[in-house]
Amino acid sequence: MTTTDIIPYLVPGKKAHLVGIGGVSMAPLAEVLHSMGMVITGSDMQQSVMVEHLRSLGIPVAVGQNAENLGDAELVIRTAAAHDSNPEIAGAHTRGIPVFERAQAWGAIMRTYENALCISGTHGKTTTTSMCTHIFLAARRDPTVMIGGTLPMLGAGYRVGKGDTIIAESCEYCNSFLSFSPTVAVILNVEPDHLDFFKDLDDIKHSFRQFAQMVPAGGRVIVNADNAGAVSVGQGLAPFTFGLEKKADCTVQNLVWGNGLPTFDIMIHGEKYAHVSLHVGGVHNVSNALAAASAAWVLGVPGKAVEEGLDTFTGAGRRFEKKGSFHGADVYDDYAHHPDELRALLSMARTLGYQRTICAFQPHTYTRTKALFHQFVEVLSQPDVTLLAEIYAAREINDLGISSKDLCQEIPGSEYFPTLKSLTARLREIAQPGDLILTVGAGDIYTVGEALVKGE
Repeated sequence: MTTTDIIPYLVPGKKAHLVGIGGVSMAPLAEVLHSMGMVITGSDMQQSVMVEHLRSLGIPVAVGQNAENLGDAELVIRTAAAHDSNPEIAGAHTRGIPVFERAQAWGAIMRTYENALCISGTHGKTTTTSMCTHIFLAARRDPTVMIGGTLPMLGAGYRVGKGDTIIAESCEYCNSFLSFSPTVAVILNVEPDHLDFFKDLDDIKHSFRQFAQMVPAGGRVIVNADNAGAVSVGQGLAPFTFGLEKKADCTVQNLVWGNGLPTFDIMIHGEKYAHVSLHVGGVHNVSNALAAASAAWVLGVPGKAVEEGLDTFTGAGRRFEKKGSFHGADVYDDYAHHPDELRALLSMARTLGYQRTICAFQPHTYTRTKALFHQFVEVLSQPDVTLLAEIYAAREINDLGISSKDLCQEIPGSEYFPTLKSLTARLREIAQPGDLILTVGAGDIYTVGEALVKGE
C-alpha cells in the first residue's frame, strides 16, 4: 500500500482509474468521485449490471484488464482482490502512477464529515448499515452512505448526501477498515473468518482492536455485549454497549413475536428510547436493530426517528430477499456465507411456519470452506433438504483440493450439484406448496432462484 497521501489527488479534474470498478464498494466509490468532478475510468473482469450503470453515467469501463486501460490516469485505486500481479497494477507501478487501496479513498472522503459512523463485524454489517441509513433518513440528517450491498430504499448501495454524517459498512478483510476514519465505531461481533488473510481469531481481534482505537477523543466505540469477541476488543475503551442477553447500556424490554416478527421497546440506561416493530425476523435482527439504535442515540437522533426508520426497513438486498414463487413454494435469497450467518438465517426460517425448508447453498471460497468445514456440516444438517452447489472461487485458486462434494459426504441426505443449471433443475423437480426455498451464499447462487421463478 502506498504511503503517499491520497487527499491531494481527490480533487476536481484529476484522472483516476479504478481496478475492479464493478465491485460492491468500488462502484459507489466511482460514483462519489465522479460526482466530486473527478475524471473516472475503470475496468472489471466481467460485464455486470453495475458496469452498465456506471457507463450510463458517462464513466468508461473496460471489461478485461490490461495496462493499456490506464490511459492517462494520474492515480489508480484498486479493489482488495487486485494484487500487484494484476496487469493494470503492474503497469501503474512501471509508469510511476501512485496506486491506492479502495479503503484509503473512502477513509479520505470520511475525513470531510463531522460524523463518520462505521459499522464493523464478522457478520450483520450490511443489515445494520442499512437500518442506520433508514433511521438517519427518517431523522432528515441527509447522510452519505456506503453499503456492501443494495438497499431497496436507495435502489443502490450508496447515496451522496449533504448532511454532516457518513455511514459506512466497514470490512476487516485485508484490514481495509484500518484506512477508515471512524468517529463512531460499531463492533457487532468478532468471529473466525477470512482465514486466507488472518492467521487466527487472535489476529482478527487485534485488527478490530486497532479499528476501535482509531476513534478520536469525543467519539464512541459501540460494542455487542452478547458477543465475547466484540467485548474483548472493546475492553478499556469505555464502550457504549448493546445486548439482549448481557447487561448493557442499550437493551430490550417487552419483546413479543407475531408471525415470526418482533415488536419490542428499546431501553437506554433503563429509559424507553423507542418502541419498534420490525419487518424482518430473527433474534439476530433484534440485535442489529439495537446496534443501529445505539449509533443513533450517541449521535443525537431522537427515538421517534428510530421508530420511523425501522418501520420502513424491509431488509437489504440479498438479505432474506423474496424472489417470487414456484409451484406454490416461496423462493428467497440470502447472502449468508459464514456458519453463524447460516445458523441465524435457518433459525429465523423455522419460525415462519413453512412445511419444509429447502436450502440450496453455495460455499464461498476454498479457504473459508476448509477452515470452517465442521461448522458448515453442523449447520447445513438442519434444513429439511440441503442441496450443495460447487464452491464459488471468488479470488482464489483451489490449491486445497476441496469441493462441496466433501461437505455432501458428511451431511446426511444432502445432494451435490457440479453446476447451477443442474441444481436449478433439481429444485424444479422437488418444489411443492408449503416449501420455503432458500438460495444462499455470497457468489452467484442468487441466479438459481431468479431462473426458478422465471421458469427458465
